[in-house]
Amino acid sequence: MDVRYKNKKLQKICTNAEAARTSYGSEMARKIHYRIDQLEAADSIQELISNRIGRCHGLIGDRQGQYAMDLIQPYRLIFREVESGIQIVMVMEIVDYH
Repeated sequence: MDVRYKNKKLQKICTNAEAARTSYGSEMARKIHYRIDQLEAADSIQELISNRIGRCHGLIGDRQGQYAMDLIQPYRLIFREVESGIQIVMVMEIVDYH
């Protein structure tokens, strides 16, 4: 899938290992980049969900239409589908929404 980002700061964290380490530490930085690689390698969100990759799951309530993948507990990588026909997703945030 094609991965886009909500803003430049999030893009830098998700694409630059040093920026991720500075913001979240080494272990979390590795996990963030691993999840981004999984998003890019997947053919669809359904593939992520059905194969339980990163414990990917759809969200409900005020986050309807968004999906989450596990990072280091309790953090999640939140993304949404931009265009289903050409499989574009947008990474929205890295957050503990619990």
